Amino acid sequence: PDHILPFIEDVDVEILTEIEESGTAGVVPSARGCSLTVARDALRRTANEELGLPTTAYRFVDTREDFDAAVAELGMPCIVKPATFSSGRGHTVVRSPEDADAAWDNARADASAVMVERFVDFDHEITVLTVRSIDPNTGKLATWFCEPIGHVHRDGRLIESWQPMALNTAALDNARSMAARISNALGGRGICAVEMFVAGDDVYFSGVTPRPHVSGAVTLATQRFSQYDLHARAVLGLPIDATLVSPGAHAPFHADLDLARALAVPESDVRFYDEFPGVALATAETVDEARARVREVAGAVRL
Repeated sequence: PDHILPFIEDVDVEILTEIEESGTAGVVPSARGCSLTVARDALRRTANEELGLPTTAYRFVDTREDFDAAVAELGMPCIVKPATFSSGRGHTVVRSPEDADAAWDNARADASAVMVERFVDFDHEITVLTVRSIDPNTGKLATWFCEPIGHVHRDGRLIESWQPMALNTAALDNARSMAARISNALGGRGICAVEMFVAGDDVYFSGVTPRPHVSGAVTLATQRFSQYDLHARAVLGLPIDATLVSPGAHAPFHADLDLARALAVPESDVRFYDEFPGVALATAETVDEARARVREVAGAVRL
């Protein structure tokens, strides 16, 4: 192959490093980028301690005694996650001491180590899709940003995303600066989905995925080129166009839809995949109207 594009976190980074160093194929975004995003501890320490990005307070633990001490230190509510990335699996919000046993067991089901993170009273949770590729005008690496994507999670799983997410100028500047710095640290070319919490003008780093992301599926409806198109273009060194063409929203669905009823919603679309939840999409003149439409699409369950 000319390029190897890992689309999951659970990859053998030693093999990827050997392939990259031998020149056999290019690894997207890079072997180092893949290694950093396999484990939350490596990524969080790189972001916070090396790059100086603001993050929530966190602790990594591998014993129940240390876990209980971390929960007591960070306070409740706090969020408990596997130390390895798990696409939302194993996430628990600990609101009282009675939640601790289940949170520990839930996180340990996917990893031997556990991350405890202080809960942030944020205004928004967002993703900034960041594209690194060759600028045809200069022949050098450059960075492009898609408009911010707002989203809502419940129990670690995405419920809904929309684009654009309105931010004030200071928050937007901070978000783009953070996205550029972490994507530069990963290296290489391709799209990175940088997740953040926004509280007023302040932006806190949450995580980064070095490939298209579930919240970025909204770009199938909102942008001239979706996140998947942009990833391919970046890897191949083709021109990048991150233009937003319409406000829109996206919602995953797991149920059997009544397609006739779902697609009767104005400006709607539905996508089905073999191994993933279906995707409901809608556009409108405003984000609020698009979100209302996508909920109607995803709610058109066959009775």
